[in-house]
Amino acid sequence: MSKKSFFLLGILLSMVGTKTMAYDFEAKNAKGVTIYYNYINNGTELEVASGNYSGVVVIPNEVTFMNRTRKVTSIEGRAFYNCRGLTSVTIPNNVTTIGGSAFYGCSSLTSVTIGNSVTNIENSTFQECSNLASVKIGNNVTKIGDRAFLKCYKLTSITIPTSVTSIGIGTFMECTALVSVTIPNSVTSIGNYAFNYCSSLASVIIGDSITILEEGVFSGCSALKSVTIGNGVNTIGDRAFSNCKALKSITIPNSVTKIGSGVFQGCSGLTSITIPNSVTRIRGLVFSGCDISTVISKIENPFAIDPDNFSDNTYHNATLYVPVGTLEQYKATGGWKYFSYIKEGDGK
Repeated sequence: MSKKSFFLLGILLSMVGTKTMAYDFEAKNAKGVTIYYNYINNGTELEVASGNYSGVVVIPNEVTFMNRTRKVTSIEGRAFYNCRGLTSVTIPNNVTTIGGSAFYGCSSLTSVTIGNSVTNIENSTFQECSNLASVKIGNNVTKIGDRAFLKCYKLTSITIPTSVTSIGIGTFMECTALVSVTIPNSVTSIGNYAFNYCSSLASVIIGDSITILEEGVFSGCSALKSVTIGNGVNTIGDRAFSNCKALKSITIPNSVTKIGSGVFQGCSGLTSITIPNSVTRIRGLVFSGCDISTVISKIENPFAIDPDNFSDNTYHNATLYVPVGTLEQYKATGGWKYFSYIKEGDGK
């Protein structure tokens, strides 16, 4: 999905009308807070229904109504949609399902505890919870959906449990207070723009199970200084790290074969780059806008690259280090030949 399409989808979602309240019955929890419920699974279980909730809400494990006790196993999609007075939610271990947009726009929500029975955090679940600072994700969550934490401006840190295998499109986009992220080896896919414009994000560790860094995944992370790319990555998508202005150096692992267009475009703090021999394709504008002083290419059979991959300043002033015995090849190969200073060696 392109960034334009992503924003159009967001606009369409924002145009959805206000929620309506429809429920089977209401009951007070242990603190006297009214919670609305629907019968599900042929009346054997309960789902938290849409309502005008506020303050602290603790969802009980089970509810007794009309002399029958049933477990609470689900939260309806949009159940707490735009409940701007809601400050805290505790989701019990019986709950296995939280519907999409369940807490969308809960702008006063500051903390959430998700029970260990929940397996998926659906699309837009906590989108625009602008004061959400603390989230505990249960140990059985396998999927974090598209835009799940989009524009959670106060979220400073999040622990992604090793049960998670998938992080969706724009999941943490514009979480501007997020400082660090460790993506465990269990995660096999991260969607486009997942961490786009996380402007306080300073360090990222990407596990070895990721094979593709998708388009724009860390673009606009202007404070990003440290990136560890896992050894399973074979493709770095278009603009994956564009405009990461604080990024000074990066080592691309030997597993990478394809580098997309504009991957490091506008990374004006970037001074050195190492390109492994595994790389077979480099698209345009990869390092444009970067004043790089040292380029280490370990590619033993150089292939032509677009001249716009590096800035004129880099071509005129940087030193390109190439494998021993390949100097003349680089001097004759498109793109590489524009470097004024080419030396054999590893740059040490």
